[in-house]
Amino acid sequence: MIRFEHVTKRYADGTTAVDDLSFEVAEGELVTLVGPSGCGKTTTMKMVNRLIEPTEGRIFLDGDDISTIDPVRLRRRIGYVIQQVGLFPHRTVLENTATVPHLLGWKRGKGRERAAELLDLVGLDPSVHGDRYPEQLSGGQRQRVGVARALAADPPVLLMDEPFGAVDPVVRERLQNEFLKLQAQVRKTVLFVTHDIEEAVRLGDRIAVYGQGRIEQFDSPATVLGAPATPYVADFVGADRGLKRLSVTPVEESDLDQPPVVHLDDPLATATERLRSQGARWAVVLDGRDNLHGWIPADATARGAAGGAVRDHARRMEAWLPLGAPLKQGFATMLQHDAGWIAVVDEEGGGRFLGVLTPARLHEALRRSIDADAQDVPRAEVAVETVATVARTS
Repeated sequence: MIRFEHVTKRYADGTTAVDDLSFEVAEGELVTLVGPSGCGKTTTMKMVNRLIEPTEGRIFLDGDDISTIDPVRLRRRIGYVIQQVGLFPHRTVLENTATVPHLLGWKRGKGRERAAELLDLVGLDPSVHGDRYPEQLSGGQRQRVGVARALAADPPVLLMDEPFGAVDPVVRERLQNEFLKLQAQVRKTVLFVTHDIEEAVRLGDRIAVYGQGRIEQFDSPATVLGAPATPYVADFVGADRGLKRLSVTPVEESDLDQPPVVHLDDPLATATERLRSQGARWAVVLDGRDNLHGWIPADATARGAAGGAVRDHARRMEAWLPLGAPLKQGFATMLQHDAGWIAVVDEEGGGRFLGVLTPARLHEALRRSIDADAQDVPRAEVAVETVATVARTS
């Protein structure tokens, strides 16, 4: 969708902002451009909509050389979101959102209808917020309006320049989450500029790590964190890149342990025997559809050994997460609940219990993920040596 061919931007004073840049962004891909201030990432993005003209090289948008397209027409094909949002203070939220459709000659009713749809999509009720003015919104709400306005004419490409940098960390994380959900629905081709490596890792399908005017590494977040291409990239992503990698490594079924399992209506004696036979101190409790209900400790089964059912002694399960959630979420859930293990369920399968993630298996999953990238094989095929495997082979 976007292709740079040997693009250079050199200013009159001799400063080279971008030097011989060549890369491609596939249709529907979100690429984050990350690097320190003055490295050329914003210049790169602004050359796509011709706010800055390259000195050398060519840029293509969906196969068209953008130098042959009228700049105004080009910009109306591209959504643009900036940190300061840039809403018109004298126009309502609905009018701001409908700006580009109106410029394109859409009928007023159609433009407002589209604007209302987009406001709803970004989580702002048009009946509540549509007639308000920007000054009546919070910073996070204004940023959502900016995203809605950029999407209003359904552009194939979205340029985002530090869009969440002006809000506090809590709102920023919420906006990031909402944008990821939105991108999963609309699948725009996105160039996203940020100076924050954690934001780049969290949002990007691929990351372009900038040095001075050049891309030092262009790869998936997991690869950038697990195998930095240069000492510069390793230094930029930080010594804690292993922890950052937790954010981009999903929980897979092969990461899970299988503990003893009982059902709510099982006799307590069944739970007692199952725990005894497996030498376990607890069992997971499922309902009649094999969905997660809770857990039961061994001491509860011992106290009730004379009779009764599992449901009489089962405890609710608070520490759980869906399959595919990042390992970082699993780690955070363990800390939040002071838990030595957390249950993993298949949300798409109606909540079916799949197994449990322990600290040891979380660490193992992270190591397998790094080795899988290095060997270019699926994670489940990678064997790593652990204390448990050493004990079994000794």
